[in-house]
Amino acid sequence: MIYDFPDTGAPIRQGDIFSPLPRVEISLEEVVIAAEGGPPRVAKWQDVVATMTDSFNVVVPVRPVSAIVATQDCDAVHSRDITLCEIRGFRDVEGIAKLASSPKSWKNILTQHARINQKWYYLPPDSRVGFSEKMAVDFLVTIRVARVDLEKLRSFRTGRLNSVAEAHFRERIAEFFRRYPYDEWYALDPDELQEYKKNYPDAKPFPWQTEGQPQ
Repeated sequence: MIYDFPDTGAPIRQGDIFSPLPRVEISLEEVVIAAEGGPPRVAKWQDVVATMTDSFNVVVPVRPVSAIVATQDCDAVHSRDITLCEIRGFRDVEGIAKLASSPKSWKNILTQHARINQKWYYLPPDSRVGFSEKMAVDFLVTIRVARVDLEKLRSFRTGRLNSVAEAHFRERIAEFFRRYPYDEWYALDPDELQEYKKNYPDAKPFPWQTEGQPQ
């Protein structure tokens, strides 16, 4: 499909896919502090920093994920850290994909919606890269890894976007971070909004979209 498979010794580049990498998840409401000589204690982050004057260790859950390098090539060679975006199942990243069941519906999502929704980048299945289903890069979820650590894990690189896909990926990242964020349903009338919410149930109406309000 759209993937290349560089040698293990090849430099890390934007569009390189790694799996697995650790995604750390921490709750600021329940920070688990590892205390020396005693059991861990749980506290809120604001209470912890109010009393701590030095660095400290915490216990955090980690889960393995697939991720793609978002850092540009020049920075991936020299910078201290490399930023990656998490890769998940396409239906998990794009809610409307849960309704797709035919080649026609998938075609519409992967072309029309790819132009509309700038929060993800589509990755087709390919067993060689480890994808048994349609996947997506979620630009909202980033992972930071020290460059020297990632270079030591180049054997975890399962593939790389080819030149056509990488150019598109680069533009998608740029579009995402320079986009003007807005709620696209703000101009719909109440009936149109109800249709919209069938695909996006979390859309909250604006005051002028509530029944009985002047249009």
